[in-house]
Amino acid sequence: MPHRIRTDLMEQIAPLAEEAATVYARGLADLAYADIRIEITEGKWAGAENGSAKSSGDDYGFAIGVRVLAGSRAIAPGYFGRALGAADLRGLAALLREALQSAHRRALVNAEMKAGARGKFGPLGDALADTRLCPVRVTRDAVPPVFQVDPRTMDLGEMVRFTTDVSRQVAAADAHVHYNYISTMTQLARELFASSEGALIDQSFALTQGMCYLVAGGNGNSQEIYDVVGHQRGWEILTSGVDDPLMPFPPFPRFALDMAREGAELAAAPPLPTLDREVTVVTDPHFNTLVSHEIIGHPMELDRGLKMETAYAGRSWLLRDLDRHQLGRQIASPLVTAYSDPGLPGYGHYAYDHEGTPARRVVHIEQGVFTGFMNSRQTVAIFGGSPNGHWKATDASLVPLIRMSSTVFGAGDRDPADIISEVDHGYYLVGHKTPSIAESRENFRISARKVYEIRNGQLGRLYRDGGIMADTKTYLMNVDAVGADFRLYPIPNCGKGQPMQTKKLGNGGPTMRSRARLTGPVVGAMD
Repeated sequence: MPHRIRTDLMEQIAPLAEEAATVYARGLADLAYADIRIEITEGKWAGAENGSAKSSGDDYGFAIGVRVLAGSRAIAPGYFGRALGAADLRGLAALLREALQSAHRRALVNAEMKAGARGKFGPLGDALADTRLCPVRVTRDAVPPVFQVDPRTMDLGEMVRFTTDVSRQVAAADAHVHYNYISTMTQLARELFASSEGALIDQSFALTQGMCYLVAGGNGNSQEIYDVVGHQRGWEILTSGVDDPLMPFPPFPRFALDMAREGAELAAAPPLPTLDREVTVVTDPHFNTLVSHEIIGHPMELDRGLKMETAYAGRSWLLRDLDRHQLGRQIASPLVTAYSDPGLPGYGHYAYDHEGTPARRVVHIEQGVFTGFMNSRQTVAIFGGSPNGHWKATDASLVPLIRMSSTVFGAGDRDPADIISEVDHGYYLVGHKTPSIAESRENFRISARKVYEIRNGQLGRLYRDGGIMADTKTYLMNVDAVGADFRLYPIPNCGKGQPMQTKKLGNGGPTMRSRARLTGPVVGAMD
């Protein structure tokens, strides 16, 4: 038995999972459906602080998740999830059967409780419908990873040296940079999905990331800046950058040095004043990455709209109940189109979600009209439509949730320079920092890394610690210009669920112009 789990062990595991999901699961009493998810990851990471090596590691992850739908008087779900280790490998076949049994018992108990509640609560109980899944094409497929440098072959010592050198360069870049923390990671993940319907999908992903966090000081204030580069590729993205028209970025050392210079520049800038009136605002693609995430992505997740999952990320103003919703209604300017597309490159890319549904683009807003949610097979069975493959979990041991893939604003046809030049007086917001969003996403406050005043079509004074605040629908309806400069960026830490699941995905968009209130530093906050 190996002392370490490797991704290539999935070749041996796949037949066991297929047999358990089909032959064994189909023999369970009153079974409607079952699936098994198995995930193996191999990863390495390094961190450096102020030019000195801080931490590093080399580890694996191994987890299983099982879902069963079963019941006689009603159909309900049962789940089982567990993180595993090398000691579990020899008895994996038996463990998979035990996991199916456990999930099956839970499903039967849930089904009986559901049936009992139906009879007890009358018309209210009738709302407890059977858990059904919308049919999808049963697929057998293998999706290989893409990389030039295999994450499994990367030398950890070289990673430490590279990371520490970047930290030294950032520390030396400007005297106003008082602190920096640099981290890098590269990993290979392999996911297996097997269902009682006969699906068997084996997909692998390389993932590499560089993160820069720094604190710069000047004029009695300090500035914190945090950002990442990342892609579903190998170590080459950090040493050579990415030459992709949709998501280009430089080699990681240059990226981090640019951040250091930006931090020093911001430390010397005055704070943005808060205004009690709306002004014209132009937002760059990086800022719109967070706008698309918060006011497009999360409220477009159908489990949130149906109030099936509201922990941490809240509900959706787009769906009050099954009869009261915004589908087919104008919620934005005709210039606004927004969509989620797992086919785009980067963190949000995948071929199948975690219930084996082929991933596809779903348009949320088309020329200002709300057209659809991200969904799962279960939510489609409730709300209607067709499955679009957005049911994902952070790892196999956790119950999947409806999650963004790459959620973006679509490109327009305007030159960004022209969008700015048409503004007599307004503000240009560059880069994103932090959001503050209403529980149902009906209004928002999002801060920018940099804010420039616009006068007579020209960029003027630079401000720090500023952002915008607006009603979501009003802001989208006020969009009067959309640039052709579409960009996609990685989001490394999208949180949702209870317990919290953190997911890597993509967001982005082009330059856009609208109206909003300016917000300066939070009153009472440290300057």
